[in-house]
Amino acid sequence: MNLPQPARRAFCTTALTAAATVFLSSRTAGPAAAATTAAAASTPPATTAAIAQTTAAFTVPAEWQPHSGCVMAWPWDRTVGWGALLKPVQAEIAAIARSIARFESVLMVAEPGTAADARQQCGPTVTVIEYPVNDCWTRDTGPVFALSPDRTQLTGLDFRFNGWGNKYPYDKDDLLPVGVCSHLSVPRTPVDLVLEGGAVITDGQGTLITTEECLLNPNRNPGLTRAQIESALLAAYGASKVIWLPYGLNNDIVTDGHVDLVAAYLGPAKVLLHTQPDTGSPNHARMAANKAVLQAATDACGRPIQIVELHQQPHFRVSGTLVETFSYTNYYLTSGSVVVPTAEVPEDALALSRFAELFPGREIVGIPTRNLAWGGGGIHCVTQHVPARS
Repeated sequence: MNLPQPARRAFCTTALTAAATVFLSSRTAGPAAAATTAAAASTPPATTAAIAQTTAAFTVPAEWQPHSGCVMAWPWDRTVGWGALLKPVQAEIAAIARSIARFESVLMVAEPGTAADARQQCGPTVTVIEYPVNDCWTRDTGPVFALSPDRTQLTGLDFRFNGWGNKYPYDKDDLLPVGVCSHLSVPRTPVDLVLEGGAVITDGQGTLITTEECLLNPNRNPGLTRAQIESALLAAYGASKVIWLPYGLNNDIVTDGHVDLVAAYLGPAKVLLHTQPDTGSPNHARMAANKAVLQAATDACGRPIQIVELHQQPHFRVSGTLVETFSYTNYYLTSGSVVVPTAEVPEDALALSRFAELFPGREIVGIPTRNLAWGGGGIHCVTQHVPARS
């Protein structure tokens, strides 16, 4: 689908409604908040060559580092693909938001006119604001937050979003970083590169992991070479090395192979990797190829990668359609919990037990996400963490 692209990052201040509770009000004040929304909104997108200069002092931290909050978005439009599944997927989003809100602030962005419904389903612990959105995938559509070296300043990296290669409407979601950064009083750094946050994981220490299948797909940045994409990505994230896995999950027709459906960083030089021992599965060879790359790799600090394998990856049907892209690696980490997607199948117990071993001292919370998986994602896909400042 080819959609008209609006004048990029033209911000309408009336799109944001006043929230009764100022999200992160006591934790986002600081030098970074001094930049005005108007100045940020008028900043033209950075060229690939200029990305390093504009983000040189900032690094996207690892997800296990402290958060000050989480950004989510409310699904509302049946016509983007949800159809009769809209209500069930809303219930899943609300359950995720309530679970995360037990440990950190949750900001739910709702399409104008839908905030009351979002508040009713999410409950009083979730802050809901109105701002135009197409759908709920904030890991891909929201800003990717980076911190200054002393962790006192925050910026929102505003990558271009094109609906996962012009597959779905994106006119509103491409502008979501503007509204989020404005509401959080965080300066915004436009980056002239098509990228979804779920396509990259980082250790915050110089190493990024991504997939060739997604980032090199010509439906994202057809005018850039692999070397140019890698250079722009490293500059934006404040990193120095990319480990390229060959594949995402088989038949991942929505994201074209996002890494967060096959891998997650557990800690420095330690990766949770989906592997498939069933030789009859199309993912067997694909995941074996990913494992071989990681086994041969070292990170930016020269450390070999410790691989923790997770074999469970159930398939099931939703409304008669076989769902093949459900993944337990698509979890969200808070300071006190691990919020893990579940499929309401026997494999859930094995996966949750594995998470309990990997995260001792944290509460392991399983939340059914069969409908989100039908839509192509999971818990990590619908959450974007906001790093805490020092």
